[in-house]
Amino acid sequence: MISDPTDKKLLALLQENSKKTNKELAGKLGLSVTAVYERIRKLERAGVISKYVALVRPEKVERSFTAFCHIKLVQHTKGNVTGFESQVTKLPEVLEVFHVSGEYDYILKVMVKDMEAYREFMLNKLTTLQHIGSTQSTFVISPVKNTTELSV
Repeated sequence: MISDPTDKKLLALLQENSKKTNKELAGKLGLSVTAVYERIRKLERAGVISKYVALVRPEKVERSFTAFCHIKLVQHTKGNVTGFESQVTKLPEVLEVFHVSGEYDYILKVMVKDMEAYREFMLNKLTTLQHIGSTQSTFVISPVKNTTELSV
């Protein structure tokens, strides 16, 4: 847990734009460049910061069609769960996989070019995976909030 208010502010600034220089961050935090560098290194070593990424606009790379696919497994054995998870995480169209409680076992976030691409994904990739009992898809009409920033 991060309790230091300066570390919290630093994390917020980095989540907003991780390309800011240590000099820019230092100016906003009222710290020296060296102090900012050391705080960032400490947060990285502690695993609070796991990696830095570039966020890509889906419409610019023909991946703006988003579907949430609900999956029921045939049976809830350890082999079925681990086998399905191992296979589904290798599909590049699947951005997120959640093992959930309730009526379905998994929810997948899938991003492809369009409905035809989703149909091809379902027919040629997803339904070929072992241990799937049934699926149900929900299509995104319009994203309302989509963020990667965690409030700390």
